Amino acid sequence: MIHSIEEDLLLTDERWQAIIQNNAHYDHQFIYGVKTTGIFCRPSCRSRAPRKEHVRIFTDASQALSVGFRPCKRCKPTGERLPDQEWVDQMTQYIDQNYHETITLDTLAGICHGSPYHLQRTFKRITGITPVEYIQRKRISEAISILLHTDKSVTEIAGIVGFSNTPYFITLFKRMIGQTPNDYRRANEIKQSGGMV
Repeated sequence: MIHSIEEDLLLTDERWQAIIQNNAHYDHQFIYGVKTTGIFCRPSCRSRAPRKEHVRIFTDASQALSVGFRPCKRCKPTGERLPDQEWVDQMTQYIDQNYHETITLDTLAGICHGSPYHLQRTFKRITGITPVEYIQRKRISEAISILLHTDKSVTEIAGIVGFSNTPYFITLFKRMIGQTPNDYRRANEIKQSGGMV
């Protein structure tokens, strides 16, 4: 029996159960994409279960690829591994959009479909830094922007960029930039006003 594309795209209860139970019996019947990550998987994929409202059903990998989804690195729904550079791009894109939240290696591994160990090794080989260092640099970069363009307190800025511990934020900022956040703000206010440092 030939199904219409519209029918094949429905997330039936049977398909949802196949996804959350990682049922390999359904691997050749459909694949699913997760809208929030832009990744598509086989039903048997062991990555973290997506939220039901973020799932989109496809008849095959080519259909998912045609609308911009990328294949999962873990379950390889196209039969090919995602190139490492593309996988790291996926990770950095996720970090860039969610740096203000708590992001662990396990979180990244779940979102980007890989083991924490392999993810860390691949990320460092491609970028020269670890995912944690990338997250820290992103947070400090955003903190600098807020420092220079608002009058928010250091504690507020720490919270906005994802640090729950203000003293740790100040210590990390000083280690990376060479000044405390307040000293950095003052020095740049003087430069912008044309004064002498």
